[in-house]
Amino acid sequence: MQTTMDIQYHNQWSDSLQRNIEYKTYGTQGRGVLVFPSQDQRFYEWEDNGMIDVLAPMIEAGRIHLICCDSIDAETWSNGVNGAESVSDYEKSRYQERIDLHERWFNYIIDELIPEVNQGEQLIVTGCSMGGYHAANVFFRRPDLFCTLLSLSGLFHASYFFPAYDNDLIYRNSPLDYLRGISDPSLLLDSLRRKQIICCVGQGAYEEITSESNRQLQRILTDASVDAWFDYWGADVNHDFVWWRRQASYFFDKILNGGIAIAA
Repeated sequence: MQTTMDIQYHNQWSDSLQRNIEYKTYGTQGRGVLVFPSQDQRFYEWEDNGMIDVLAPMIEAGRIHLICCDSIDAETWSNGVNGAESVSDYEKSRYQERIDLHERWFNYIIDELIPEVNQGEQLIVTGCSMGGYHAANVFFRRPDLFCTLLSLSGLFHASYFFPAYDNDLIYRNSPLDYLRGISDPSLLLDSLRRKQIICCVGQGAYEEITSESNRQLQRILTDASVDAWFDYWGADVNHDFVWWRRQASYFFDKILNGGIAIAA
């Protein structure tokens, strides 16, 4: 990647995780964008897959800067039986340790990384696939920290990774569950007032589960009168960076140029 933007690599100790954890920043000016990688991937995934390249004109113009964080999905969400209809007692016994570690990572993002990189304004948060889940989860759990959610091919329920769970901490990390559980929809509306919510998903290969998850989230937000843009791309649009590059370019142009209406 040939570019004139400022790129910095960071490797810092996390008190929450009791380990060093890495991230990378692209640019220093404009609106901050927190980027989550897809399932089991690392902080350099967007650079390796051309996502930084398609956003480079916006970064180099000083309109946005990206903070690409690391994930520990392989130790938490993926360290089980994905999509299983039943689960052994042994696997269920490991739910607590897996979700506890995820929550420590969540606390690292909220309490350590964001204060380190934030320049005093609410962030845009984004990601593809599992990154789209993480983006939505931090956005809905801590809307005070974010102005915009852009989720590409996100999956919003925990049961795909924790089948048949009855764990309160897993529930609190499953957006479809905890958003449905809000007894007064006006509370959700108030917390998300004047936020930009954009969720995009294709309807091609490997998008069946994510597409249905997006439709469920759309129904929840619609029922609560929360303004959001759900964009369902065509049957040729697969779960792949070929499409996520196009979507990122398209939606960031809309975000930065005021092409998205925000409810008052």
